[in-house]
Amino acid sequence: MYISETTAPFYNDFKGSPKELIMETANYYLALSGVLTVLLWIPYILSRMITWGLPGFLHSYPKVIPQQSEWEKRAQRVHLNMVETMPAFIAVVLAANYLAVDTAIDTIGLWAQVFFYARVVHAFVFSLAIPYLRTPTYLVSWAAILMIGAQVIM
Repeated sequence: MYISETTAPFYNDFKGSPKELIMETANYYLALSGVLTVLLWIPYILSRMITWGLPGFLHSYPKVIPQQSEWEKRAQRVHLNMVETMPAFIAVVLAANYLAVDTAIDTIGLWAQVFFYARVVHAFVFSLAIPYLRTPTYLVSWAAILMIGAQVIM
């Protein structure tokens, strides 16, 4: 099993078993995905604050809600899509922590990494309305979830 410093940036300081190291990688990308979920909220909330004005934004809802721009609608959908996808990712990574057999754990950290980077690309592609790439990047992230799940149940 080869683990590069880019796969597990904390590898040189790690003192546990190989299984723990692989799961540390998966947990690391799980945490990064959680941070990404929170960060994806920021663009459309800032846009809403600018569109509604600070008093309307702080008062919860203005009396007349201004129309959202197409970009703002897409940014909100990016965040909501990530919120909808995270429970499945969390479930398979947590299950892998407890149920993955030693021979199946080699790929779990890799697929967690694939999930995270696919979601980063998906966020940019979706927000910028780049044609023909939104669905493939979304499907790559779901394939990563399925592959982690397969490693757990096989």
